[in-house]
Amino acid sequence: MNSHDLLVIGAGPGGYVAAIRAAQLGMNVACIEKESRLGGTCLRVGCIPSKALLESSELYHEAQHGFERHGIKIDQMSLDLDAMMARKDTVVDSLTKGIAGLFKKNKITHYQGRGRLAGPGKVVVSSSEGEQTVTAKHILIATGSKVARLPGVEPDGERIGTSTEALCYSKPPEHLVVIGGGVIGLELGSVWRRLGSQVTVLEYLDRILPGTDAEVADAALKIFKKQGIEFHLGCRVTGAESKKKHARVTIDGRDPIECSQVLLCTGRVPMTDGLGLESIGIELDKRGRIPVGDHFKTSANGVYAVGDVIEGPMLAHKAEEEGIACVEAIATGYGHIDYNAIPSVAYTHPEIASVGRTEEQLKEAGIDYKKGKFPFLANGRAKALGQTDGFVKVLADAKTDRILGVHIIGPRAGDLIAEATAAMTFGASSEDLARTCHAHPTLPEVVKEAAMAVTTGAIHS
Repeated sequence: MNSHDLLVIGAGPGGYVAAIRAAQLGMNVACIEKESRLGGTCLRVGCIPSKALLESSELYHEAQHGFERHGIKIDQMSLDLDAMMARKDTVVDSLTKGIAGLFKKNKITHYQGRGRLAGPGKVVVSSSEGEQTVTAKHILIATGSKVARLPGVEPDGERIGTSTEALCYSKPPEHLVVIGGGVIGLELGSVWRRLGSQVTVLEYLDRILPGTDAEVADAALKIFKKQGIEFHLGCRVTGAESKKKHARVTIDGRDPIECSQVLLCTGRVPMTDGLGLESIGIELDKRGRIPVGDHFKTSANGVYAVGDVIEGPMLAHKAEEEGIACVEAIATGYGHIDYNAIPSVAYTHPEIASVGRTEEQLKEAGIDYKKGKFPFLANGRAKALGQTDGFVKVLADAKTDRILGVHIIGPRAGDLIAEATAAMTFGASSEDLARTCHAHPTLPEVVKEAAMAVTTGAIHS
Protein backbone atom coordinates (compact mmCIF):
# COMPACT_ATOMS: atom_id res chain seq x y z
CA MET A 1 0.00 0.00 0.00
CA ASN A 2 1.44 3.37 -1.07
CA SER A 3 1.62 6.11 1.55
CA HIS A 4 2.23 9.85 1.18
CA ASP A 5 2.47 13.01 3.26
CA LEU A 6 -0.16 14.70 1.08
CA LEU A 7 -2.68 13.19 -1.30
CA VAL A 8 -4.52 15.64 -3.58
CA ILE A 9 -7.78 14.57 -5.22
CA GLY A 10 -8.16 16.54 -8.45
CA ALA A 11 -5.52 17.99 -10.79
CA GLY A 12 -7.23 21.23 -11.73
CA PRO A 13 -5.74 24.66 -10.90
CA GLY A 14 -6.30 24.24 -7.17
CA GLY A 15 -5.08 20.66 -7.03
CA TYR A 16 -2.01 20.64 -9.25
CA VAL A 17 -0.72 23.97 -7.91
CA ALA A 18 -1.14 22.74 -4.33
CA ALA A 19 0.68 19.51 -5.19
CA ILE A 20 3.63 21.36 -6.70
CA ARG A 21 3.90 23.81 -3.80
CA ALA A 22 3.72 20.98 -1.27
CA ALA A 23 6.50 19.14 -3.09
CA GLN A 24 8.61 22.31 -3.06
CA LEU A 25 8.11 22.40 0.71
CA GLY A 26 9.56 18.92 1.05
CA MET A 27 6.45 16.74 1.23
CA ASN A 28 5.98 13.35 -0.39
CA VAL A 29 3.04 14.23 -2.64
CA ALA A 30 0.59 12.32 -4.83
CA CYS A 31 -2.29 13.53 -6.96
CA ILE A 32 -5.33 11.61 -8.20
CA GLU A 33 -7.00 12.71 -11.45
CA LYS A 34 -9.78 10.85 -13.26
CA GLU A 35 -8.98 12.33 -16.68
CA SER A 36 -6.03 11.22 -18.79
CA ARG A 37 -4.71 14.79 -19.02
CA LEU A 38 -3.83 17.05 -16.11
CA GLY A 39 -5.15 20.58 -15.66
CA GLY A 40 -8.79 20.04 -14.83
CA THR A 41 -11.82 21.58 -16.49
CA CYS A 42 -10.10 24.96 -16.73
CA LEU A 43 -7.27 23.76 -18.91
CA ARG A 44 -8.94 20.96 -20.85
CA VAL A 45 -12.45 22.28 -21.62
CA GLY A 46 -12.73 25.68 -19.95
CA CYS A 47 -10.54 28.72 -19.47
CA ILE A 48 -7.71 27.89 -21.86
CA PRO A 49 -9.54 26.53 -24.95
CA SER A 50 -12.18 29.26 -24.69
CA LYS A 51 -9.49 31.97 -24.57
CA ALA A 52 -7.76 30.42 -27.57
CA LEU A 53 -11.02 30.61 -29.55
CA LEU A 54 -11.73 34.12 -28.29
CA GLU A 55 -8.34 35.27 -29.56
CA SER A 56 -8.72 33.55 -32.94
CA SER A 57 -12.29 34.74 -33.48
CA GLU A 58 -11.35 38.31 -32.53
CA LEU A 59 -8.55 38.32 -35.09
CA TYR A 60 -10.92 36.94 -37.73
CA HIS A 61 -13.52 39.61 -36.96
CA GLU A 62 -10.89 42.37 -36.94
CA ALA A 63 -9.53 41.22 -40.29
CA GLN A 64 -13.04 41.46 -41.71
CA HIS A 65 -14.11 44.73 -40.14
CA GLY A 66 -11.12 46.58 -38.71
CA PHE A 67 -8.00 46.09 -40.82
CA GLU A 68 -9.10 48.48 -43.55
CA ARG A 69 -9.01 51.48 -41.22
CA HIS A 70 -5.34 50.65 -40.63
CA GLY A 71 -4.72 50.74 -44.37
CA ILE A 72 -4.66 46.96 -44.67
CA LYS A 73 -6.86 45.62 -47.45
CA ILE A 74 -7.66 41.94 -47.87
CA ASP A 75 -9.27 41.00 -51.16
CA GLN A 76 -10.26 37.47 -50.22
CA MET A 77 -10.60 35.91 -46.81
CA SER A 78 -12.20 32.73 -45.55
CA LEU A 79 -12.67 30.87 -42.29
CA ASP A 80 -10.81 27.61 -41.77
CA LEU A 81 -12.57 26.45 -38.62
CA ASP A 82 -10.71 23.14 -38.57
CA ALA A 83 -7.38 24.99 -38.38
CA MET A 84 -8.74 27.28 -35.67
CA MET A 85 -9.85 24.29 -33.62
CA ALA A 86 -6.51 22.56 -34.21
CA ARG A 87 -4.67 25.59 -32.85
CA LYS A 88 -6.90 25.57 -29.76
CA ASP A 89 -6.17 21.87 -29.20
CA THR A 90 -2.42 22.46 -29.61
CA VAL A 91 -2.48 25.17 -26.95
CA VAL A 92 -4.32 22.86 -24.55
CA ASP A 93 -2.10 19.89 -25.32
CA SER A 94 1.13 21.83 -24.72
CA LEU A 95 -0.08 23.10 -21.35
CA THR A 96 -1.30 19.71 -20.11
CA LYS A 97 2.05 18.20 -21.06
CA GLY A 98 3.71 21.06 -19.23
CA ILE A 99 1.92 20.16 -16.00
CA ALA A 100 2.89 16.51 -16.44
CA GLY A 101 6.48 17.70 -16.79
CA LEU A 102 6.20 19.73 -13.59
CA PHE A 103 4.86 16.67 -11.75
CA LYS A 104 7.86 14.68 -12.91
CA LYS A 105 10.28 17.48 -12.03
CA ASN A 106 8.85 17.76 -8.51
CA LYS A 107 8.62 13.97 -8.02
CA ILE A 108 4.84 14.00 -7.58
CA THR A 109 3.17 10.60 -7.92
CA HIS A 110 0.27 10.66 -10.38
CA TYR A 111 -2.60 8.21 -9.97
CA GLN A 112 -5.03 8.19 -12.89
CA GLY A 113 -8.49 7.22 -11.76
CA ARG A 114 -11.31 8.28 -9.46
CA GLY A 115 -10.51 8.94 -5.85
CA ARG A 116 -12.94 7.86 -3.11
CA LEU A 117 -12.42 8.44 0.58
CA ALA A 118 -12.61 5.19 2.52
CA GLY A 119 -12.15 6.26 6.11
CA PRO A 120 -9.53 8.34 7.93
CA GLY A 121 -6.36 8.71 5.88
CA LYS A 122 -7.47 6.27 3.18
CA VAL A 123 -8.43 6.84 -0.46
CA VAL A 124 -9.42 4.17 -2.97
CA VAL A 125 -8.29 4.88 -6.53
CA SER A 126 -10.55 3.27 -9.14
CA SER A 127 -9.42 2.93 -12.75
CA SER A 128 -9.82 0.60 -15.71
CA GLU A 129 -7.06 -1.53 -14.19
CA GLY A 130 -8.92 -2.06 -10.93
CA GLU A 131 -8.70 -0.54 -7.47
CA GLN A 132 -5.89 0.29 -5.11
CA THR A 133 -5.88 1.90 -1.67
CA VAL A 134 -3.55 4.80 -0.95
CA THR A 135 -2.92 6.29 2.48
CA ALA A 136 -1.84 9.78 3.43
CA LYS A 137 -1.31 11.92 6.51
CA HIS A 138 -3.10 14.81 4.80
CA ILE A 139 -5.77 14.68 2.08
CA LEU A 140 -6.76 17.70 0.00
CA ILE A 141 -10.02 17.70 -1.97
CA ALA A 142 -9.81 19.87 -5.09
CA THR A 143 -12.29 18.23 -7.46
CA GLY A 144 -13.69 21.45 -8.92
CA SER A 145 -17.15 21.94 -10.37
CA LYS A 146 -19.49 20.82 -13.13
CA VAL A 147 -22.18 22.46 -15.24
CA ALA A 148 -25.36 23.30 -13.34
CA ARG A 149 -28.48 21.74 -14.81
CA LEU A 150 -31.71 23.58 -15.61
CA PRO A 151 -35.07 21.78 -15.28
CA GLY A 152 -36.49 21.06 -18.72
CA VAL A 153 -33.15 21.51 -20.51
CA GLU A 154 -31.28 18.24 -20.89
CA PRO A 155 -28.03 18.39 -22.90
CA ASP A 156 -27.84 15.75 -25.61
CA GLY A 157 -24.40 16.65 -26.96
CA GLU A 158 -25.85 17.56 -30.34
CA ARG A 159 -28.51 20.28 -30.58
CA ILE A 160 -28.47 21.03 -26.86
CA GLY A 161 -25.09 21.28 -25.18
CA THR A 162 -22.86 22.90 -22.60
CA SER A 163 -19.66 24.90 -22.86
CA THR A 164 -17.77 21.67 -23.60
CA GLU A 165 -19.70 21.12 -26.85
CA ALA A 166 -19.58 24.84 -27.74
CA LEU A 167 -15.79 24.64 -27.84
CA CYS A 168 -15.96 22.01 -30.57
CA TYR A 169 -18.74 22.91 -33.02
CA SER A 170 -17.87 21.60 -36.49
CA LYS A 171 -19.29 24.76 -38.07
CA PRO A 172 -20.69 28.08 -36.85
CA PRO A 173 -24.30 27.53 -35.75
CA GLU A 174 -26.83 29.32 -37.92
CA HIS A 175 -28.63 30.50 -34.78
CA LEU A 176 -27.17 29.89 -31.31
CA VAL A 177 -29.39 30.43 -28.27
CA VAL A 178 -27.38 30.92 -25.08
CA ILE A 179 -29.22 30.27 -21.83
CA GLY A 180 -27.49 32.44 -19.24
CA GLY A 181 -26.00 35.92 -19.46
CA GLY A 182 -22.98 35.32 -17.25
CA VAL A 183 -19.30 35.26 -18.17
CA ILE A 184 -19.21 31.83 -19.84
CA GLY A 185 -22.31 32.45 -21.94
CA LEU A 186 -21.13 35.86 -23.11
CA GLU A 187 -17.61 34.67 -23.92
CA LEU A 188 -18.76 31.71 -26.02
CA GLY A 189 -21.61 33.71 -27.51
CA SER A 190 -19.04 36.30 -28.59
CA VAL A 191 -16.87 33.64 -30.24
CA TRP A 192 -19.66 32.34 -32.46
CA ARG A 193 -21.11 35.78 -33.19
CA ARG A 194 -17.72 36.86 -34.57
CA LEU A 195 -17.59 33.71 -36.69
CA GLY A 196 -20.95 34.46 -38.29
CA SER A 197 -23.65 32.97 -36.06
CA GLN A 198 -26.83 34.70 -35.04
CA VAL A 199 -26.65 34.73 -31.23
CA THR A 200 -29.52 35.20 -28.79
CA VAL A 201 -28.87 35.36 -25.04
CA LEU A 202 -31.67 34.50 -22.60
CA GLU A 203 -31.16 35.69 -19.01
CA TYR A 204 -33.45 35.11 -16.04
CA LEU A 205 -32.40 38.34 -14.30
CA ASP A 206 -33.12 41.82 -15.63
CA ARG A 207 -29.40 42.38 -16.28
CA ILE A 208 -26.35 40.54 -17.59
CA LEU A 209 -23.20 39.59 -15.67
CA PRO A 210 -24.66 39.01 -12.19
CA GLY A 211 -22.32 40.25 -9.46
CA THR A 212 -20.55 42.71 -11.75
CA ASP A 213 -20.73 46.42 -10.97
CA ALA A 214 -24.07 47.56 -12.46
CA GLU A 215 -22.60 50.54 -14.31
CA VAL A 216 -20.09 48.26 -16.01
CA ALA A 217 -22.75 45.65 -16.83
CA ASP A 218 -25.02 48.31 -18.35
CA ALA A 219 -22.18 49.59 -20.54
CA ALA A 220 -21.33 46.03 -21.59
CA LEU A 221 -24.92 45.32 -22.60
CA LYS A 222 -24.99 48.34 -24.91
CA ILE A 223 -21.68 47.35 -26.51
CA PHE A 224 -22.69 43.71 -27.03
CA LYS A 225 -25.97 44.78 -28.63
CA LYS A 226 -24.00 46.93 -31.09
CA GLN A 227 -21.95 43.83 -31.90
CA GLY A 228 -25.14 42.12 -33.00
CA ILE A 229 -25.92 39.91 -30.01
CA GLU A 230 -29.63 39.81 -29.18
CA PHE A 231 -30.70 39.81 -25.53
CA HIS A 232 -33.90 38.78 -23.78
CA LEU A 233 -33.68 39.74 -20.11
CA GLY A 234 -36.02 38.82 -17.28
CA CYS A 235 -37.14 35.62 -18.98
CA ARG A 236 -37.46 32.14 -17.49
CA VAL A 237 -36.57 29.27 -19.78
CA THR A 238 -38.91 26.33 -19.14
CA GLY A 239 -37.52 23.82 -21.58
CA ALA A 240 -35.49 22.96 -24.66
CA GLU A 241 -36.32 20.24 -27.16
CA SER A 242 -34.04 18.80 -29.80
CA LYS A 243 -35.57 18.20 -33.25
CA LYS A 244 -34.06 16.67 -36.39
CA LYS A 245 -33.09 19.95 -38.01
CA HIS A 246 -33.46 22.46 -35.19
CA ALA A 247 -34.01 22.96 -31.47
CA ARG A 248 -36.90 24.66 -29.74
CA VAL A 249 -36.57 26.70 -26.55
CA THR A 250 -39.68 27.48 -24.52
CA ILE A 251 -39.91 30.56 -22.30
CA ASP A 252 -42.48 31.32 -19.60
CA GLY A 253 -44.97 33.89 -20.91
CA ARG A 254 -43.18 34.40 -24.24
CA ASP A 255 -43.15 32.86 -27.68
CA PRO A 256 -40.78 29.90 -28.11
CA ILE A 257 -37.55 30.34 -30.05
CA GLU A 258 -36.40 27.96 -32.76
CA CYS A 259 -32.68 27.74 -33.37
CA SER A 260 -29.94 25.45 -34.63
CA GLN A 261 -28.04 25.06 -31.30
CA VAL A 262 -28.74 25.63 -27.61
CA LEU A 263 -25.91 26.44 -25.21
CA LEU A 264 -26.66 25.94 -21.50
CA CYS A 265 -24.62 28.35 -19.36
CA THR A 266 -26.50 28.74 -16.09
CA GLY A 267 -23.55 28.41 -13.77
CA ARG A 268 -21.64 25.60 -12.11
CA VAL A 269 -22.02 23.44 -9.00
CA PRO A 270 -19.42 21.69 -6.80
CA MET A 271 -18.26 18.27 -8.00
CA THR A 272 -18.49 16.08 -4.91
CA ASP A 273 -20.33 13.04 -6.29
CA GLY A 274 -18.81 9.71 -5.32
CA LEU A 275 -16.11 11.18 -3.09
CA GLY A 276 -17.12 9.05 -0.11
CA LEU A 277 -17.40 12.06 2.18
CA GLU A 278 -19.83 10.17 4.39
CA SER A 279 -17.07 7.71 5.30
CA ILE A 280 -15.30 10.45 7.27
CA GLY A 281 -18.37 12.31 8.49
CA ILE A 282 -18.29 15.34 6.17
CA GLU A 283 -21.72 16.84 5.44
CA LEU A 284 -22.30 19.27 2.57
CA ASP A 285 -23.97 22.65 3.06
CA LYS A 286 -27.27 23.62 1.41
CA ARG A 287 -25.49 24.52 -1.85
CA GLY A 288 -23.58 21.26 -2.05
CA ARG A 289 -20.28 22.74 -0.88
CA ILE A 290 -17.79 21.33 1.61
CA PRO A 291 -17.70 23.49 4.76
CA VAL A 292 -14.16 24.47 5.83
CA GLY A 293 -12.68 26.39 8.75
CA ASP A 294 -9.27 27.93 9.32
CA HIS A 295 -6.61 26.92 6.81
CA PHE A 296 -9.25 25.05 4.78
CA LYS A 297 -9.72 22.29 7.35
CA THR A 298 -12.89 20.23 7.02
CA SER A 299 -14.71 18.60 9.93
CA ALA A 300 -12.60 15.47 9.36
CA ASN A 301 -9.13 15.44 10.85
CA GLY A 302 -6.38 15.71 8.23
CA VAL A 303 -8.79 16.45 5.36
CA TYR A 304 -8.86 19.82 3.58
CA ALA A 305 -10.76 21.33 0.65
CA VAL A 306 -10.12 24.23 -1.76
CA GLY A 307 -11.47 25.73 -4.96
CA ASP A 308 -14.92 25.28 -6.44
CA VAL A 309 -15.99 22.70 -3.83
CA ILE A 310 -15.95 25.32 -1.06
CA GLU A 311 -17.59 28.70 -0.58
CA GLY A 312 -16.59 31.63 -2.78
CA PRO A 313 -16.35 32.55 -6.45
CA MET A 314 -15.58 29.68 -8.81
CA LEU A 315 -12.38 31.07 -10.26
CA ALA A 316 -9.23 29.19 -11.22
CA HIS A 317 -6.88 31.71 -9.64
CA LYS A 318 -8.89 31.70 -6.41
CA ALA A 319 -8.44 27.91 -6.29
CA GLU A 320 -4.70 28.28 -6.94
CA GLU A 321 -4.25 30.77 -4.12
CA GLU A 322 -6.24 28.56 -1.76
CA GLY A 323 -4.22 25.50 -2.71
CA ILE A 324 -0.95 27.26 -1.98
CA ALA A 325 -2.22 28.77 1.29
CA CYS A 326 -3.56 25.39 2.40
CA VAL A 327 -0.34 23.41 1.92
CA GLU A 328 1.78 26.23 3.34
CA ALA A 329 -0.38 26.08 6.46
CA ILE A 330 0.13 22.31 6.63
CA ALA A 331 3.90 22.66 6.25
CA THR A 332 4.57 25.83 8.26
CA GLY A 333 1.46 26.45 10.37
CA TYR A 334 0.42 29.53 8.42
CA GLY A 335 -1.11 30.25 5.03
CA HIS A 336 -2.78 33.44 3.84
CA ILE A 337 -5.21 34.57 1.15
CA ASP A 338 -6.82 38.01 0.85
CA TYR A 339 -10.40 37.45 -0.31
CA ASN A 340 -10.90 41.20 -0.71
CA ALA A 341 -8.39 41.17 -3.55
CA ILE A 342 -9.50 38.35 -5.84
CA PRO A 343 -9.90 39.72 -9.38
CA SER A 344 -12.37 38.45 -11.95
CA VAL A 345 -12.28 38.80 -15.73
CA ALA A 346 -14.65 38.29 -18.67
CA TYR A 347 -12.65 37.89 -21.88
CA THR A 348 -15.24 39.42 -24.16
CA HIS A 349 -14.45 42.34 -26.46
CA PRO A 350 -13.95 44.66 -24.76
CA GLU A 351 -12.75 42.77 -21.73
CA ILE A 352 -14.39 43.28 -18.33
CA ALA A 353 -12.41 43.03 -15.09
CA SER A 354 -12.96 43.89 -11.47
CA VAL A 355 -11.50 43.54 -8.00
CA GLY A 356 -12.99 44.45 -4.64
CA ARG A 357 -16.49 45.73 -3.98
CA THR A 358 -19.01 47.13 -6.41
CA GLU A 359 -20.92 50.36 -5.86
CA GLU A 360 -24.01 48.33 -5.06
CA GLN A 361 -22.19 46.36 -2.38
CA LEU A 362 -20.78 49.52 -0.80
CA LYS A 363 -24.22 51.13 -0.70
CA GLU A 364 -25.78 48.01 0.78
CA ALA A 365 -23.09 47.90 3.48
CA GLY A 366 -23.58 51.61 4.26
CA ILE A 367 -19.96 52.49 3.46
CA ASP A 368 -19.33 56.09 2.46
CA TYR A 369 -17.16 56.14 -0.66
CA LYS A 370 -15.71 58.35 -3.39
CA LYS A 371 -15.63 57.49 -7.08
CA GLY A 372 -13.22 58.32 -9.87
CA LYS A 373 -13.92 57.40 -13.49
CA PHE A 374 -11.98 57.86 -16.72
CA PRO A 375 -12.83 56.78 -20.30
CA PHE A 376 -10.57 54.94 -22.73
CA LEU A 377 -11.79 57.40 -25.36
CA ALA A 378 -9.43 60.01 -23.87
CA ASN A 379 -6.38 57.72 -23.84
CA GLY A 380 -3.73 57.98 -26.55
CA ARG A 381 -2.82 54.30 -26.60
CA ALA A 382 -6.47 53.25 -26.84
CA LYS A 383 -6.90 55.69 -29.74
CA ALA A 384 -3.89 54.18 -31.52
CA LEU A 385 -5.28 50.68 -30.97
CA GLY A 386 -8.70 51.76 -32.23
CA GLN A 387 -10.28 50.37 -29.08
CA THR A 388 -11.86 53.23 -27.15
CA ASP A 389 -15.01 51.66 -25.70
CA GLY A 390 -15.26 51.54 -21.92
CA PHE A 391 -13.79 53.11 -18.80
CA VAL A 392 -12.00 52.52 -15.51
CA LYS A 393 -13.77 53.20 -12.21
CA VAL A 394 -11.97 53.47 -8.88
CA LEU A 395 -13.91 53.35 -5.60
CA ALA A 396 -12.21 54.55 -2.41
CA ASP A 397 -13.21 55.01 1.22
CA ALA A 398 -14.49 58.57 1.75
CA LYS A 399 -12.48 59.02 4.96
CA THR A 400 -9.29 57.00 4.55
CA ASP A 401 -9.04 57.06 0.71
CA ARG A 402 -8.17 53.34 0.80
CA ILE A 403 -9.14 51.64 -2.46
CA LEU A 404 -12.25 49.50 -2.02
CA GLY A 405 -12.86 48.40 -5.60
CA VAL A 406 -11.72 48.88 -9.19
CA HIS A 407 -13.90 48.06 -12.19
CA ILE A 408 -12.79 48.11 -15.80
CA ILE A 409 -14.48 47.62 -19.15
CA GLY A 410 -12.14 48.23 -22.04
CA PRO A 411 -9.14 46.93 -23.99
CA ARG A 412 -6.95 44.46 -22.07
CA ALA A 413 -8.90 44.97 -18.86
CA GLY A 414 -7.82 41.51 -17.72
CA ASP A 415 -4.19 42.67 -17.70
CA LEU A 416 -4.91 46.12 -16.26
CA ILE A 417 -6.71 44.73 -13.22
CA ALA A 418 -3.44 43.26 -11.90
CA GLU A 419 -2.16 46.71 -10.92
CA ALA A 420 -5.35 47.46 -9.02
CA THR A 421 -5.22 44.05 -7.30
CA ALA A 422 -1.63 44.66 -6.19
CA ALA A 423 -2.56 48.11 -4.90
CA MET A 424 -5.46 46.73 -2.86
CA THR A 425 -3.37 43.85 -1.54
CA PHE A 426 -0.94 46.33 -0.01
CA GLY A 427 -3.67 48.65 1.29
CA ALA A 428 -3.01 51.46 -1.15
CA SER A 429 -5.06 54.64 -1.36
CA SER A 430 -6.38 56.17 -4.55
CA GLU A 431 -3.72 58.87 -4.09
CA ASP A 432 -1.00 56.18 -4.02
CA LEU A 433 -2.24 54.89 -7.36
CA ALA A 434 -2.63 58.40 -8.77
CA ARG A 435 0.92 59.40 -7.78
CA THR A 436 2.50 56.29 -9.29
CA CYS A 437 4.30 57.20 -12.52
CA HIS A 438 2.84 55.36 -15.52
CA ALA A 439 4.61 55.05 -18.86
CA HIS A 440 3.16 57.05 -21.76
CA PRO A 441 1.40 56.21 -23.99
CA THR A 442 -0.07 53.12 -22.35
CA LEU A 443 -3.47 51.77 -21.36
CA PRO A 444 -2.57 51.72 -17.62
CA GLU A 445 -2.66 55.52 -17.73
CA VAL A 446 -6.45 55.17 -17.69
CA VAL A 447 -6.15 53.50 -14.27
CA LYS A 448 -3.99 56.40 -13.05
CA GLU A 449 -6.42 59.00 -14.38
CA ALA A 450 -9.39 57.27 -12.77
CA ALA A 451 -7.51 57.24 -9.45
CA MET A 452 -6.75 60.94 -9.87
CA ALA A 453 -10.43 61.58 -10.51
CA VAL A 454 -11.26 60.27 -7.03
CA THR A 455 -9.74 63.35 -5.39
CA THR A 456 -7.80 66.01 -7.31
CA GLY A 457 -9.37 65.37 -10.72
CA ALA A 458 -8.14 63.66 -13.89
CA ILE A 459 -5.82 65.61 -16.20
CA HIS A 460 -7.23 64.61 -19.59
CA SER A 461 -10.93 65.05 -18.99
